[in-house]
Amino acid sequence: MAFGQATGPPAPQRRVAELAELLEARGFDSFREARHPFGLTQRQAAGKFTTGEVDELIDRLAAEAEGESDGAPEASAGEAPVLTADQRRRRQREEEVAVKLAADVMATELVNRGWCCIPPPD
Repeated sequence: MAFGQATGPPAPQRRVAELAELLEARGFDSFREARHPFGLTQRQAAGKFTTGEVDELIDRLAAEAEGESDGAPEASAGEAPVLTADQRRRRQREEEVAVKLAADVMATELVNRGWCCIPPPD
């Protein structure tokens, strides 16, 4: 079998569309955006799934949605919360700004916000 090929019959378009709707409800506009958070392959990010893959992913999303509706938090400890596309773009811009800040400026700002900053050893 060649690299990246599916190991089963292709999923029906109806099921792929259902999966796309579930991902859209979680804030992803495409399979490509959901690739890394859900561990999709390049083939899957292009919208090509086997029947087993699409069933497994739909079941996984349904189970997660069921857990959230039971009052469970959206993301457990150590797990990043699911963000919308706008929230991801805003966070990326904020991270870019934070990287450009001088260490002493960032430390001063953190101290002003109640954090404790200790300089690293030389």
